[in-house]
Amino acid sequence: MGRTITIGAEHITLLEGEGNYTYVYTSAGRKYLICKTLKWLACRLDGNFVRVHKSFLVNADYVIGCAEDGRALKMRCGNEAVVSRRKTKEIIGIFGRRMERISA
Repeated sequence: MGRTITIGAEHITLLEGEGNYTYVYTSAGRKYLICKTLKWLACRLDGNFVRVHKSFLVNADYVIGCAEDGRALKMRCGNEAVVSRRKTKEIIGIFGRRMERISA
């Protein structure tokens, strides 16, 4: 839309990459499309963001649930992030013990 909006990293819940574009989901329930790759953003965000899939980067503060098999994460904003097969064990290790279980 040709406008610039500044969003603090603490308000970003989830980033979903789609080619050269990324959808930014915020704690206020808004969704923005930006013309930056997920890789570019991952390099610039703090260590609180975890790459769980080639298309998803999540803010660990907003993760509230994990599927039994570790293949999906439930976010506080209501969205779900898919977890890649290769990262399943790592994600269960990071999030598995401190969260509620969800059915995926």
